[in-house]
Amino acid sequence: MDDFPPYHFRCPISMELMKDPVTISTGVTYERNNIEKWFFSYKKKTCPATMQSVENFDMIPNHTLKRLIVAWQTKEDAKKAICSTSSTPRPSNKHDEIQALLNTIVSSPFKVNPIKKLRSIIEIDDETQNDFIRSNGVEVLVQILEQILLESSDFTTFRACEEALCTLHQLPILEEGKTFKLLSKQESTRSMAIMLQRGSTEARLHTITIFKKMAKTQYDWSFVIQDQGTDFFKSLLELVSDEICSKASSCALEVLIEILTASKKNRLRAIEAGAVCVLIELLPDSNRSKCEKMLQVIKLLCECAEGRQALVEHGMGIVSISKQMLHVSNAATKIGVKIIWLICNFHPTERVLEEMLICGPVKKLLALLHMDGRSSTKDKVVKIFKMHGNSWKRYPCFPCNLKDYLGFVNDPR
Repeated sequence: MDDFPPYHFRCPISMELMKDPVTISTGVTYERNNIEKWFFSYKKKTCPATMQSVENFDMIPNHTLKRLIVAWQTKEDAKKAICSTSSTPRPSNKHDEIQALLNTIVSSPFKVNPIKKLRSIIEIDDETQNDFIRSNGVEVLVQILEQILLESSDFTTFRACEEALCTLHQLPILEEGKTFKLLSKQESTRSMAIMLQRGSTEARLHTITIFKKMAKTQYDWSFVIQDQGTDFFKSLLELVSDEICSKASSCALEVLIEILTASKKNRLRAIEAGAVCVLIELLPDSNRSKCEKMLQVIKLLCECAEGRQALVEHGMGIVSISKQMLHVSNAATKIGVKIIWLICNFHPTERVLEEMLICGPVKKLLALLHMDGRSSTKDKVVKIFKMHGNSWKRYPCFPCNLKDYLGFVNDPR
């Protein structure tokens, strides 16, 4: 969706709009597929949002939240749910023109112009898109994609591939559909990965849009990453850094979140590609939604020792995280505290603790400590001060009004 849904409609794992929200024993609601992956595919036994241990893995459908989400959804959601229920669907009024263009594309060495015309036709409505799919249009365009893998491919072939992607990105990509099966083939994903590195600005945008749609399915990214290595992550990070096309940047972040959630090996590849440094430097100038996604990616990377090391070694790492807390949104604050908690828990060197005190995180944590009510975020703050409050209070710059509070949080009762 082009518009970002309200925070409470988004899954804390993927930050995407929930379609099947379920609540687990900790009281937190997730998208069913994401939390099932977390528990049963990744064998986790904690709540991703609160990091509390989970013994009861029951999931209760959140019908109230689902009704609210359905009421909010836009016309684009309906478009994604396209399915053909008729056994003999009627051809669109553009059927003959679609068929003629596909025949021309197959038979002619000059493919760019007929693909452009085809693209303009299927932009019209869902009926022409479905007619295009039934006419084996996806197969024709995927064959063009795979041509750039041949040693004999030239500039004309490359341009035809770019136009094919500009057409394919308009189609709904459902896991059980023909389009997904064809685009998820190894040859297709390798071609798109190449286009992500070498394509025009428009072609790269349309490629990352396709990858975003694929990321919302159960697609296994292991082949792409094994095939492309760190170059794939460098391509994604280049798009994240794109200051002109915010849509490409946002799509790249969403793809990163899905890939990094799936595997620790993927996180190590992203760290090797310089993801932590890139994101830290982009954070200060990012808008709310982009900042939340970046922090989510950084949090995933900091779940690895190498990610935490990269963050604390970056001159602006701790400062940048601190500045987003209590400044951008509740979601950004919550994720920021998780990152600080990971650093405090697993990388609490004397230099890092001193930097936290001097550069702002401790003051932000103190402000959160004084907020009314109890939350998982506030509980993490209390744990941080229990771990390191006595170290911080030795410094002259330690807030005086916190020294008395330390007696409370350290009270074993």
